Amino acid sequence: MENKSHAFAAGAFVLVVAALLAALAAWLTRDTAEQRVFEISSPEGVTGLQPQAGVRFKGVLVGRVTDIALDTVQRGNVLLRIAVNEQAPITQSTFATLGFQGVTGLAFVQLDDKGEQPAALVASGSTPPRIPMRPSMVSRFTEQGGNLLTQMEQASGRVNTLLDAENQKALMGAIQQMGQAAANVSTLARRADQVLGVQADATLKSMQATSERLGASADSVRTSAAEFQRMSRRMNEPGGTLDKIAQSTDALAHTSRQVNAQLLPRLNRATDDTARTLRQVGRAADAMGDSPQSLLWGKGQATPGPGERGFVAPATAAP
Repeated sequence: MENKSHAFAAGAFVLVVAALLAALAAWLTRDTAEQRVFEISSPEGVTGLQPQAGVRFKGVLVGRVTDIALDTVQRGNVLLRIAVNEQAPITQSTFATLGFQGVTGLAFVQLDDKGEQPAALVASGSTPPRIPMRPSMVSRFTEQGGNLLTQMEQASGRVNTLLDAENQKALMGAIQQMGQAAANVSTLARRADQVLGVQADATLKSMQATSERLGASADSVRTSAAEFQRMSRRMNEPGGTLDKIAQSTDALAHTSRQVNAQLLPRLNRATDDTARTLRQVGRAADAMGDSPQSLLWGKGQATPGPGERGFVAPATAAP
């Protein structure tokens, strides 16, 4: 019986000491400053926000979240009740956002004020005044993320359309046609060499240079086509379309600048040389048609005309 009484006394002593310690901790952590109660109705989720979470005004701790519940006035919203220090400058332009602490993911209520309405926010009745909630940076980024992904998918589809099999086939066909044109010019040069001989040597050299320029232009276009094909393979590989779209766009711009800087000037020069060569060939052909013997004896001396020395008037027929 005596042992039971000692155990009861020890247990009672432990309970009394625990109660005193709890009362002492509550007394030490009490907030003696006067506080005002406000409500915040949030149309967004408050994931990570817990009761007793901090309330900060421009980064300074001014209060705590006292209650989190569903809003019965604005259905679908979350109602937050906060207790804020009396010295916190809560005005009619004060608004709230949801902030997060580092990598822990714990949320807190961030109060801010642009100073648009400096009048103090006070209650109009028994209901605590409400502070409007604005979307946080994370919420805005989440909303814009879908639009960014949609735009990236559209850009990827356009690039794939530009590099599809039909466009590549058309590009290779153009290269083959240019190569065939260069071969035709070379054949024409050889034939002109056989017909005109020594007098057409300068013309033939010009045509050969034109043919070489066309060949160089065709090589440049083949190089550009090879770069197009390599870029297409990189974009069609798994994970390459969205992750490397910026690099593919830069390669496409570089190829376009290379074509504009090398191919077009060479084609213009080749066209001018070909036109000049054709005019020279035409003049040579006209001269050969008017005087075929000039190929053997040259042009000879021109017959003097009226007023020139050695001119002889033709004899007139007798009446």
